[in-house]
Amino acid sequence: GLRVTVLLTSSLMVLGAGLRCVPVSDLEIRKKLIHGGQLLNGLAGPTVMNAAPFLSTTWFSPDERATATAIALLLNYLGAAGAFLVGPLVVPSPNGTSHLPLVSQSNTEHIKDRIEAVLYAEFGMVSLIFSAALAYFPSRPPFPPSVAAASQRLSYRRSFCRLLSNFRFLMIALAYAIPLGVFSGWSGVLDLILTPVHVSQVDAGWIGFWSIVGGCVVGIAMARFADFIRGMLKFILLLLLSGATLASTWFTLTCLTSVTHLPLTTATLYTSCILLGIFLNSSVPIFFELFVETVYPVPEGITCGVVTFLSNVFMGVLLFFLTFYHTEFSWFNWCLPGSCLLSLLLILCFRESYDRLYLDVVVSV
Repeated sequence: GLRVTVLLTSSLMVLGAGLRCVPVSDLEIRKKLIHGGQLLNGLAGPTVMNAAPFLSTTWFSPDERATATAIALLLNYLGAAGAFLVGPLVVPSPNGTSHLPLVSQSNTEHIKDRIEAVLYAEFGMVSLIFSAALAYFPSRPPFPPSVAAASQRLSYRRSFCRLLSNFRFLMIALAYAIPLGVFSGWSGVLDLILTPVHVSQVDAGWIGFWSIVGGCVVGIAMARFADFIRGMLKFILLLLLSGATLASTWFTLTCLTSVTHLPLTTATLYTSCILLGIFLNSSVPIFFELFVETVYPVPEGITCGVVTFLSNVFMGVLLFFLTFYHTEFSWFNWCLPGSCLLSLLLILCFRESYDRLYLDVVVSV
């Protein structure tokens, strides 16, 4: 049930954030505590990333599900958008790329104190969330809002067998995992990618912030549109991925000033990066709803967990190669339009179906 899962997840986050705040002078012990805290926080990740479709099915009617999934998923992205700002604004840069007056006093002890302030603030926020869930977070409403919410789901073993043997699901899972995994790895090192073109980490943080905020707004709007006009998930994804392919190609060619001679300005970098983030981030809830519709009655958590795992695998492989090829980033930039174009082709070949929606409409009528 949702209550037990959310309480377990938030308690892992509290423990993880708390371990990072333990005041130990021995650096080796401190490092182990921080790694342990990060591990616990990572164990809590599947619920945060994958529970939104299950939450929307359990609590919302068919004409509200996509919107509820988008809100639950994209609020998580707003936290990442805040991280783009909190880092550069609270902790001074050690490499001289920041324009903040705080940099003049950025000695090691000062940076250490500012990092600890961020860790304490995160621990406080996570503790507040855990307290709220402990006080009130029911597993389900008194009455199921739809036929699908009350229906029986497949077991874990049968669910994995169904997913791995469903070619259409594997196609759409790769269409999601490849571009989103590449984009997650790319955006995580955005300040390093933009440093060679003389963009500070503060500007890189603002680019990341506005791309995520824009993606949240557009994603919720697209989800609301999908609730009003059902059966349009594939069409929406085609539009979003076409935009992402064009925006990523524009950004990559702009960075190759010696070859393309395109104008490299702050405005062009901001525009191309923000458009890319908007198109890809807003596609996430649409993808998740299409996953669930395609493989119903496989439980939503298992379905979304598999595709999130695949996305993390692609992100991990990309970052692994980055440890070897970190002096020049043009190859990293070319991975973006390549992954978006591949995803667009997979979506074009995908034959959509709406099994869960069909059950709700037919049985309710």
